[in-house]
Amino acid sequence: MSYRKKNMRISKGGVFVLTAAVLWGVSGTFAQFLFQERDIEAEWLVSIRLLFAGSSLVLYSLVKNKKETFLVWKQAKDIREQIMFGLFGMLGVQLTYFSAIKHSNAATATVMQYLGPVLIAAYYSLVRKRWPSKREALAIVLAISGTFLLVTHGDIGKLSITPVAFVWGICAAFALAFNSIFPIRLLKRFESTAVIGWGMLIGGLLSGIITRPWIVPGTWDIYTFAFCGFILILGSLVPFYLYLNAVKMIGAETSSLMASVQPLSATLLAVIWLQVPFIFADWLGAIFIIATIVILAKKT
Repeated sequence: MSYRKKNMRISKGGVFVLTAAVLWGVSGTFAQFLFQERDIEAEWLVSIRLLFAGSSLVLYSLVKNKKETFLVWKQAKDIREQIMFGLFGMLGVQLTYFSAIKHSNAATATVMQYLGPVLIAAYYSLVRKRWPSKREALAIVLAISGTFLLVTHGDIGKLSITPVAFVWGICAAFALAFNSIFPIRLLKRFESTAVIGWGMLIGGLLSGIITRPWIVPGTWDIYTFAFCGFILILGSLVPFYLYLNAVKMIGAETSSLMASVQPLSATLLAVIWLQVPFIFADWLGAIFIIATIVILAKKT
């Protein structure tokens, strides 16, 4: 590959991942509006989102390479892992994130979810039976400090969010970590679109059994239809497709680093559009947490 083509590929991959991150951030803010202003249930939106995006990705995989689509269903170990990825990975990360938004706001929920990379670093330190490196230790300190500032406004005597919102935010971080670590073996063995598509579809089917998505909640007007449509297409299907292609073009490490734009975009939109109060301590906490992603993604 020529130097010029390589640079064009890197630039294209960068545009893809930045676009995906911004779309994810915007969809979180739109979800907050639907939960708080239109009484849409978080569980219902999760079911619809997973079912739509999952079925679309599986269909795309079928058109692209039919044989690759079903390879994951041939061996018992792969089947077990695919089902676990769908239930605890895809469903887990969506449900905890949207529940955190419902009980707080898109800015706080998105920033707290991005504690996930710190949990990943801590997990690998335990697995490899070693102390965290200096870089990892700095990231952990920043993450803890950022979380403290975010949930207390810097006042140790009170929480700026409800205990329920705090628990959902922490659960969202753990779910993000699980969703990043658990499917690695599957993604190495099988086509990524198929693995992620099946995972979303499985999560959506289980969630649908419980939430019964055919019973539509909330108040519906032009904004409800528009924002739900955005979340389903531009907040789910399009960014997942862009992000998968970006990983192939510029690598997972660079992609995950650039995806840190997501909490920033969610925070800015929530503050400007939904008038979510964000004081200096909140901004400092958000910067600390986003900085952990940069630190952990940086090569030694």
